[in-house]
Amino acid sequence: MNVPVITLDGPSGVGKGTLTRKLAAALGWHFLDSGAIYRLLALAAERQGISPEDETALLKLAAELDIRFEECPRGDVEIFLNGEPVTQAIRADAIGAFASRIAVLAPVRDALLERQRQFRQAPGLVADGRDMGTVVFPEATLKIFLTATAEERAKRRANQLRAQNVSVNLEQIQRDIEARDLRDSSRTVAPLKPAADAIIVDTTGQGIDESFARLWPMVEAAIFRSTTGST
Repeated sequence: MNVPVITLDGPSGVGKGTLTRKLAAALGWHFLDSGAIYRLLALAAERQGISPEDETALLKLAAELDIRFEECPRGDVEIFLNGEPVTQAIRADAIGAFASRIAVLAPVRDALLERQRQFRQAPGLVADGRDMGTVVFPEATLKIFLTATAEERAKRRANQLRAQNVSVNLEQIQRDIEARDLRDSSRTVAPLKPAADAIIVDTTGQGIDESFARLWPMVEAAIFRSTTGST
């Protein structure tokens, strides 16, 4: 396909979701939150009492998922599962942990692969996840891999929870983040790692606006090269 794709990969807490939406809005392109798709499957499975090791049941459920992403006027995104808004429900830490466990299953990843690729529509797509540049869109116009220290990401997550009036244990949050990083980077199927041709950007100590300002020139240059054929 000639539809351009920009991928933002990296672990949780590096800002890739917000940056993906901001870049897509600035470009007038579509966006894909691939992690939300796994979380939607995890939420549906948890509600139906399906084990994260039950591949057969997960594959059947993946084929039946009714998912929808709806952009809101204020720039946020409302996510629906079977017609029900579940944007907050899928962000629960327990659902994230469930999603991480099912993401190691090759048949499940294969079942969701084509669904993710269907988001590639004109005029372009900005996609965030953990294997967007390595597996889902290996021919992407621009691949960015975002990083930040586990300590920084734990602080960001703690601040999010505090804003929701949820009590936090910063040390436990950091341990959970480090455990998920290890699980995601060491899995045999689509491990978390930068593509060979990805640009690595460390967001430690940066706000979203500052990170966006760093990424925008890269995006403009990549789009210029893709439209003019220059190198």
